[in-house]
Amino acid sequence: MQAETHGLPPLALYVHIPWCIKKCPYCDFNSHTRIKPLPERQYIDALLSDLQYELPLIKDRNIVSLFIGGGTPSLFNPSTIEYLLNYLNTHLLLAPDMEITLEANPGSLEHARFTEFRAAGVNRLSVGVQSFEPDLLTSLGRVHDRDEAIRALETAQTAGFNSINIDLMYGLPKQTLQQAENDLATAIDMEIPHISHYQLTIEPHTAFYNRPPALPADDNIWEMQTLCQKMLAEHDYTHYEVSAYSKTGHRCAHNLNYWEFGDYLGIGAGAHQKLTSISPWQITRRWKQRLPEHYMQATMEQTHIEGEHAVDAGSGVFEFMLNALRLIEGFPKKLFEQRLGLPLDTIETPLNKAIEQNLIACTPTHIRPTQQGRLFLNDLLMLFMN
Repeated sequence: MQAETHGLPPLALYVHIPWCIKKCPYCDFNSHTRIKPLPERQYIDALLSDLQYELPLIKDRNIVSLFIGGGTPSLFNPSTIEYLLNYLNTHLLLAPDMEITLEANPGSLEHARFTEFRAAGVNRLSVGVQSFEPDLLTSLGRVHDRDEAIRALETAQTAGFNSINIDLMYGLPKQTLQQAENDLATAIDMEIPHISHYQLTIEPHTAFYNRPPALPADDNIWEMQTLCQKMLAEHDYTHYEVSAYSKTGHRCAHNLNYWEFGDYLGIGAGAHQKLTSISPWQITRRWKQRLPEHYMQATMEQTHIEGEHAVDAGSGVFEFMLNALRLIEGFPKKLFEQRLGLPLDTIETPLNKAIEQNLIACTPTHIRPTQQGRLFLNDLLMLFMN
């Protein structure tokens, strides 16, 4: 295995599979209601063509993590995922025993396949439960119920998945404090090692945005957040990112690479990527066509790149801080220069303002958001906008 190319950030791989059983009213991801039959082989061929197009940009760089997201990738057959993983293993430098995550939903058809996904090489599942409460699942447009969610998690554990994430939301339509507590208690009792616990936000271009539901009052949402954070701390979950909590040894390596402003290759419909080059230093973002049918056709003609732009210094600083300040422990000062190729004094003025406002704390080696900075993260980030 070759060492990471000198001076470049770690490189992760994201693979997007865009189909779901149905589109949830809160979802603003590039997901589409599935067609039958799913064009699995055609889509995989498009992914591999997309990858071949990108390979010259990454040359001999190691891949440190793989995330297969969506959509609902677990709708694909395990044999299709195995074919994809085998191809990646042949054509890329994959780090030994690296984290390979597959997103899944608790539909009974999908979780019956978990053993096969594990045998195919997937070693981490991220399960989109969102809630265990029947009325809340209905209001969110989810296709599973409480029992299916619990069975899916139990099946994943039985299949040998030691690393599992569960997505849970709070601040849901008409949700009570007791319901938020019960949701989290269920996940904790099941000994799920990683919990993504985040507030429902109403995003543009979603059904909820066009027809807003009745959400709990802000004071009630704050009470849910503080109670749940207390519960997680009491059960030895480390709060390491704004919405991420983990047991020891179960932090998400792939997401940490995003938050530490690492590089990532993105293949699939609507996938985004960030790649750094040196001599001269440059960060480039690129994204692919969003509609699956257009993407599959366009990869055959090598016209699947929807857009690309070089990140200027000001935008790079903001993007770095947007990611790194989500980490509860903050970041080493040297990481700023390593990721951006800029000296730390580039941000001396906004950094000093943030310190004066008690939004950031500095040590000789680290920069981290204070508790107040985490509470007013948007205000903190605005200081670093160019």
